[in-house]
Amino acid sequence: MIELDKKLKFKFTWRSYQEQFLSRFESHIQDDHLHIVAPPGSGKTILGLEMLLRVAKPSLVLSPTLTIRNQWKSRLESFFLTDSDWEEYTLDLKNPSFLTFSTYQSLHALDKSMTENQESLLKYIEKHGIRTLVLDEAHHLKNTWWTSLFKLKQLEHLTVISLTATPPYDSTAQELNKYFELCGPLDDEIAVPDLIANGDLCPHQDFVYFSQPDEAQIKYIVSYREQIIAFTNALVANERFKSMLLEHPIYARSEENLELLYEHPEFFSSVLIFLKASGHVVDRRKLKFLGFEGGKIEFPNLSYEWMEILLQQLLVDQREALMEHEELLFDIERQLARIGVFSKKRVNFIGDEQLYRTLANSPSKLKSISEILKHEKDCLEEKLKAVILTDFIRKEYLDFKGTDTAELKRLGVASIFQYLRIKGHSKKDIAVLTGSLVILHRSALNDFELQTNSSNFNAVPLPSDEEFVLINSFGNVKNSIVDSITRLFQKGIIKVLIGTKALLGEGWDAPAINTLVLASYVGSFVSSNQMRGRAIRIDGEAPDKTGNIWHLACLDPTAADGGKDWEKLNRRFEAFSGVSLSGTPYIENGLERLQIPTHFDADVSLDGLNAQMVHVAKQREALKTRWFDAISKGSVLVREVKIPYLDKVPFKEAKRLRWGSASKYLLVEVVVGAGLFFPEFLAKHIGTLVTKGVLQFAYLFLAGIFIALAPKTYKAIKLYFLFGNTYGKTKKIGAALLEILYRTKRLHTPFDAVSVETEQQLNGTFVCYLKGATNAESSMFVHLLAEILAPVENPRYLLVYTHWIKRHWGLRNYYVVPEQFGKRKKDAQLFHHCWKNHVDSSRLLYTRSLKGRRALLKARLSHIVYQFKEVSKKAITWK
Repeated sequence: MIELDKKLKFKFTWRSYQEQFLSRFESHIQDDHLHIVAPPGSGKTILGLEMLLRVAKPSLVLSPTLTIRNQWKSRLESFFLTDSDWEEYTLDLKNPSFLTFSTYQSLHALDKSMTENQESLLKYIEKHGIRTLVLDEAHHLKNTWWTSLFKLKQLEHLTVISLTATPPYDSTAQELNKYFELCGPLDDEIAVPDLIANGDLCPHQDFVYFSQPDEAQIKYIVSYREQIIAFTNALVANERFKSMLLEHPIYARSEENLELLYEHPEFFSSVLIFLKASGHVVDRRKLKFLGFEGGKIEFPNLSYEWMEILLQQLLVDQREALMEHEELLFDIERQLARIGVFSKKRVNFIGDEQLYRTLANSPSKLKSISEILKHEKDCLEEKLKAVILTDFIRKEYLDFKGTDTAELKRLGVASIFQYLRIKGHSKKDIAVLTGSLVILHRSALNDFELQTNSSNFNAVPLPSDEEFVLINSFGNVKNSIVDSITRLFQKGIIKVLIGTKALLGEGWDAPAINTLVLASYVGSFVSSNQMRGRAIRIDGEAPDKTGNIWHLACLDPTAADGGKDWEKLNRRFEAFSGVSLSGTPYIENGLERLQIPTHFDADVSLDGLNAQMVHVAKQREALKTRWFDAISKGSVLVREVKIPYLDKVPFKEAKRLRWGSASKYLLVEVVVGAGLFFPEFLAKHIGTLVTKGVLQFAYLFLAGIFIALAPKTYKAIKLYFLFGNTYGKTKKIGAALLEILYRTKRLHTPFDAVSVETEQQLNGTFVCYLKGATNAESSMFVHLLAEILAPVENPRYLLVYTHWIKRHWGLRNYYVVPEQFGKRKKDAQLFHHCWKNHVDSSRLLYTRSLKGRRALLKARLSHIVYQFKEVSKKAITWK
């Protein structure tokens, strides 16, 4: 065994948060797995190398790109290598050494080239004695690369270390599960607040600048929506279509087609909802198949979502079985295709992707970028160092010579450049840097020539404006050009740099950036966080640096929730934490910290929101104070389940309908009602008091009060039994979950050190989290709690709670037994036992039986029928 400590040793001093992480390393690595989140600027690669030294086994480090692979080798030589003669490291995967740095693509290519059998890659790794695998930024993996890595996971005694700046939380559930199956649960996280407190990242803030589509886009969106409404109305009135549904086996012969019904409950529901909307009186016996018996059934409205479910089944999934109706179905398909609702065998009434591309690529964002830069220049003056990142170059706009910016109809590097040039921004400040397009102002050309060998490029006047030149390079000098432009930016010769996400979004380093505009909409929010990393690094030349990161949102004027562009931005914000925009400073992930409305009705002024953002963005000194105030209030990032208050009724008013307050409310009703009721009652029944006595009079009085007030109190009581005290119950559910996690030895922190905490905010939103546990334990708790609280989908076991009052009203509470505890009956029973200890006396129901499937259907549909949707999400807060 190589004596590594004589060859490699960290040459510098560890930062405090790095020391804290390394002090926990031995406990993390005991199970041969470690998964760490380390944001940009935290020294992720250096920590990775130190971990390899401590494991001290032959290791393979895999990176997503050659640039990142080379950084591992460079950091090893600069920060660790103490013996210049030691050469037991390599970039050559075909000839591994003690430390081998390679890429995922190279591993996949090697695996593919080996044709012996499935075990050949394993034999190759075993032959070279590799015992440690480092997965750097594994969220970059392409689908074809996963296979090779899962083969390596089959090796016994293999230690797997996973490093990432951002787990891919925006991926599908299947992709996310695959990621965590490969990398393991999160064990630790280096927190951004620690980095700022330590002076390794600068204070920064995210802002949103809003715009609306131009007139042509609005007309397109409105026309699109109107065509869908017209189509839906026509279909509802179409007797042939209605007859087809009435004749469909799932409706006409439901009892004979239970398998189809239980396999596609949403389709069966969509048939009933459509028939109800068409004026047909739905046979109440059909509702029994969904588990509804007695009581008033409130049908959901025929929404776009229900239309999608109905037509997706009829036009695609069941098409072959409905050949006798082919003429009708083909006509419907043709109408939908003409509108743009049916494409590639998918029905999409919302028009998410189609409208999203329109909004995300809206030229209105060009004006937003221009306004942002004007305000930032007013604030920073000559200190401005702004970068604008976008997805495409749009070279078709390079020759644009006009002054009418309305002709710039697509967002891209060239259109942004032309817009800023035309709109009066200082031309000498602007430059363009992409892999295939470089533009400089003539005033910067001399400085550029001093940085670069003039024989490697020539400068050609830009046809649309000869104050600028195009830099054409010769040979393989791209990196040299990038380095030269970067130095001009660092010096302030260039103040506004426009580039592509592909070149500048990851790996490019320019610490001087103090303003970043993200005009990118392609790709995941993982890449968004990496782009943010460009702006939040400290700058040795500007110790007081702060970073403003601007996100662009074009709102759909026909959607109250803002539309798809806004939805995507919401998801992007889940990937990173920051300080709140105003009010009491706190640190949290998500968009809520910016205090932006959740709905955009006529009362919401986008100009007002933008003005507020600009006002706060100019207060850079105050931003520092807010960060350090918020940091002082906590010590660790806490993962929690957040349950937003979604009712339209203000929380304070709605709270009166919870049982604790409802009892007082009902008492007031009784007293006030009695006061109003008594004089009238006395006048009518004075004879009873005289002839039959006080007792009979009292009986009549109380009965009268009951009859008079019953309609008013009925709704309040029923609401309570339907919704319950969600806040209090969630804490009890957390306690039940904590008990089973200890009983099944999934938690190892001493029991007395851990507690379930819940906190309710003034707006009604509340959170639940585990206090005192490790990061990995907290992550597990939050994941399982969110699974229990989420709308029911298809669990193996359900918990069903009711009592005589609820049974009378046809009400049930349903909760999911998490998948981890639902695989075996024994585990499900133990979960049920813990539940009864802390929550209520629910019944445990196996959903794969006929009775269980009926209950499962009712559970899935109950929140729709009662127009109640309990939504929870995971959050990260500094506490």
